[in-house]
Amino acid sequence: MILLGSTGSIGVNTLKIAKRFHIEVEMLGAGSNITLLNAQISEHNPKAILIAKECDIPKITSEFQGEIYIGKDGILKAIRDSNSPLVLNALSGFLGLEPTLCAISCGKVVALANKESLVAGGELIDISKIIPIDSEHFSLSYLLGFSNLSSSKNLLRPFKNLYITASGGAFRDMELQEIPHQNAANALKHPNWQMGKKITIDSATMVNKLFEILEAYWLFGSKNIDALIEKNSHIHALVEFWDGSVVAHFANANMQLPIAYALCLGLGLPESFLHQFTNAHQTTPNPIIEPLNFQTSNYHLQNIETARYPLWNLKNILLENPKLGLALNAANEIAVNAFLQDSIPFGAIHKIVQDSMQTFNKIHFNTLEEILALDEEIRNYARGKLALH
Repeated sequence: MILLGSTGSIGVNTLKIAKRFHIEVEMLGAGSNITLLNAQISEHNPKAILIAKECDIPKITSEFQGEIYIGKDGILKAIRDSNSPLVLNALSGFLGLEPTLCAISCGKVVALANKESLVAGGELIDISKIIPIDSEHFSLSYLLGFSNLSSSKNLLRPFKNLYITASGGAFRDMELQEIPHQNAANALKHPNWQMGKKITIDSATMVNKLFEILEAYWLFGSKNIDALIEKNSHIHALVEFWDGSVVAHFANANMQLPIAYALCLGLGLPESFLHQFTNAHQTTPNPIIEPLNFQTSNYHLQNIETARYPLWNLKNILLENPKLGLALNAANEIAVNAFLQDSIPFGAIHKIVQDSMQTFNKIHFNTLEEILALDEEIRNYARGKLALH
């Protein structure tokens, strides 16, 4: 496989799974964390690597003698040059869209952890080539028997409603009047786990869940999608069927589970491959993640309140016009970046995003070039609003 974003949390967990199941890594793609990349090179012996900047080439370990690709153009060339049938895209942000499209055009399957690909460019993506790694969409796929990987959505088990869950983020229990004035240091204190900075902020604003609602729309072909808060982060998705029954997927929050399934399915391996693993010291299968002790937890599913999460008001608007995801993503990236630099308070994020989406409320595009041009226009608009907050 090709792994894009090898030094992030998804990339690190992917390499743990690759090592456990003896899956060859043809290429590692990283950003600026060359120290970790060098350690990964030593352990996994890739044939090629990708780095963000040419000036980092001298820092690459001397034991690596393979091809080195550089920057955005290098990502696309590396995908075209590779023999691997599977690309795991764990790149962060809008940068991930073009590699997704490129991989699909090359006949590869994409194990997708890059939300922005579907949020901004879902209209252009062949969903039959996508395997979702987000825990929520993995859980929905799990509940529906993974039949969404077929080229025909008609093979999905008929469902009435889909539900994904949210942790609620850093301010889920804070007094409402205190939230708008919070800074980045407080917003990064996620109550359940450690994640990347941007996704942690997006969890606090509920933008992350808006992204996932849009991803679910493209993946499963339905607008009957909602989200609920489940503070344990044990229930990741629920499916309501037409017979009145509801099924839920419970699991400890560990990304190695969806990653393992994505690699298994993407490489055409039977699911039993994941069940039969043992190591030298075991005679029985060793689970991918620690089994959940659900008897000791209390579960309460709560509605997402717009008083606490103002941007949740955008959910139905986005489902009615999914192309607006391009505006949501572009404006949000600008606002969150400014917030992380302490240039604006937390309460300004939703104002900048809502303003931008109201201004660009009739988005139309048919090509990647049109997406790129609109993305830059929206970002420039959002940048102009920063000084007002």
